[in-house]
Amino acid sequence: MKKTILIFFLFIGLSSANAQGLLSERNKYTKQDTLRGSITPERIWWDLTYYHLDIEVKPDEKFISGKNTIKYIVLKEYQTLQIDLQAPLEITKVTQDGKVLNVIHNGNAHFVQLTKKQKVGNTESIIVYYKGNPKEAVRAPWDGGFSWKKDSNGNHFVATSCQGLGASVWWPCKDHMYDEVETMDISVTVPKNLMDVSNGKLKNVVDNGNTKTYHWYVANPINNYGVNVNIGDYTHFSETYKGEKGNLDMDYYVLKPDLEKAKKQFKDAPKMMKAFEHWFGPYPFYEDGFKLVQVPYLGMEHQSSVTYGNQFKQGYLGRDLSGTGWGLKFDFIIIHESGHEWFANNITYKDIADMWIHESFTNYSENLFLDYYYGKKAASEYVIGTRKGIQNKRPIIGDYDVNSGGSGDMYPKGGNLLHTLRQIVNDDKKWRMILRKMNKDFYHQTVTTQQIEDFLSKEIGIDLDAFFNQYLRDIRIPVFKYQIINNTLTYQWKNVVDDFKMPLRIFIDDEPKWIYPTSEKKELPLSSIQKQQIEVDKNFYVEVENN
Repeated sequence: MKKTILIFFLFIGLSSANAQGLLSERNKYTKQDTLRGSITPERIWWDLTYYHLDIEVKPDEKFISGKNTIKYIVLKEYQTLQIDLQAPLEITKVTQDGKVLNVIHNGNAHFVQLTKKQKVGNTESIIVYYKGNPKEAVRAPWDGGFSWKKDSNGNHFVATSCQGLGASVWWPCKDHMYDEVETMDISVTVPKNLMDVSNGKLKNVVDNGNTKTYHWYVANPINNYGVNVNIGDYTHFSETYKGEKGNLDMDYYVLKPDLEKAKKQFKDAPKMMKAFEHWFGPYPFYEDGFKLVQVPYLGMEHQSSVTYGNQFKQGYLGRDLSGTGWGLKFDFIIIHESGHEWFANNITYKDIADMWIHESFTNYSENLFLDYYYGKKAASEYVIGTRKGIQNKRPIIGDYDVNSGGSGDMYPKGGNLLHTLRQIVNDDKKWRMILRKMNKDFYHQTVTTQQIEDFLSKEIGIDLDAFFNQYLRDIRIPVFKYQIINNTLTYQWKNVVDDFKMPLRIFIDDEPKWIYPTSEKKELPLSSIQKQQIEVDKNFYVEVENN
């Protein structure tokens, strides 16, 4: 794999490219893939409403233990409930109303045999107890699990990351994205010299003597992989951002030796908030605040607890992924991972096959950050520069119901797909309103690709079926083929899906002109006094053939 491709494959939020091959080619799936990736009969009958994850983390032993209280509403009478937890962790018991229940284990899926009659409309709960040494992340965040590290002072520095592989790699849950918990308590007990930072707002800290328990509360719906534990010898600073919905608490947790560097580097956080509220609407989790938390890996989009490990450098670990220079105008991890608060945490895919909804829009958010502060030309140069990372070997959309993400092209190709769509809209005010309306209409929802396609087609006023089939489900780049014969421009689309008829802006002797190619040849008379020089607008992600 080329170095440039490797760099793009490391795009984070990217969290997903794990060692299990989440974004690699797969054509064989197992029963475990189906149990993990589909809405099984043992999942669909109950609606998740609340978690209380209460655990103790023992870094010296790389060991965790505790319980998860799970509340749900009965949608259909059924007596078997699926809980997910991955080996080597083990469920020690499950109770309902104090009664220990039988559990049938099938790999990472565990089927709780309920004895109490499950009546439609009732709110019920179970408590799942578990323990063990969770999978250690070898190359976090791409392979998922616990990162057990030490800081420069020899203190434990611990964090979780689990997109793709699944939250069940470290805690028992309903590990499918379609059903988000509505609210959540997170209680984490750690050695007394360390601090835990998780999602939401800190309720209190209990001193147990040799340990401390940090209690966090999440007031908004949250997806499973967005839940995190970060443990270290942290120091804290904060600010209040005056945003579209009022005052927003912005908190920063970093290792003590890095405090001064963080105070300088994290100035990108309020800049990010200002730009993204402009483009996407209000930050979706005012009640939970916004946090940046230093971790021993590159970073991830954990909801209201965005993790950061970019070494306090501009760009991506000091590199400009676009090769244009614009990528060094911002801290990539702060901007990209925070963009996921709108696209991943506010609007969330139901099936990971539609992961492009998270990554394409968030890749594109980098472009919009630049647009806000440096102008449209800078933003266009940046997103066009990222095209060198596109492989076009596999479609962006993955296989459904088997926990299979699509191609890593969902990052740079997805960003260019949206940049191309902006050109078609040809009205920046309207484009901004569409992005804001999307976050409002799908506020705190899980969605499918079809819902996003239908929304954009309706709001833009164009049937975009063929457009999305081309860029999401096909690997070919549209080719604009043209030639000039006898003062006539002949043109058509080649290398395209059926019914592809994307409008295109070209320049004839530097004068802009909109044309409407299809797969059939069309003609445009040219003036004999023109130089007849044709140039295709580079903002469209297409190839050009002139013969």
